[in-house]
Amino acid sequence: MSNFLVRPTLSQTILRGIACKCPRCGKGKLFSGFLTLRPACDRCEQDYSFIDAGDGPAVFIILIAGFIVVAAALVVEVKYQPALWIHAVLWIPLVLAVTLWPLRAMKSLLISLQFHHKAAEGRAVPRRHA
Repeated sequence: MSNFLVRPTLSQTILRGIACKCPRCGKGKLFSGFLTLRPACDRCEQDYSFIDAGDGPAVFIILIAGFIVVAAALVVEVKYQPALWIHAVLWIPLVLAVTLWPLRAMKSLLISLQFHHKAAEGRAVPRRHA
């Protein structure tokens, strides 16, 4: 029996997503660039045209990163009261690190979950007249 016919478990789907692997086979690469998707899997030839992660990954990352950076900046300001240039030196690299580093994995995770749950764009259902 082909490995592709067996539906992956939710934990396998999550691991494939975090590893940026094909949601179907778990071996092929999902991205050709930093956030650029391949047209299809290089191993199982799964077509990636169904993928629509939208802005979801960026929104999650912004909310999480904002909480981390603002909390850290408030603690440093209250405890040490450094000059403004020190804040810039500390927080600009941290903002870049906590937003760019997890963005690729978050996008891949949401794509894998979309594949696992067979999520698709909503469609209008014809209405029955009584």
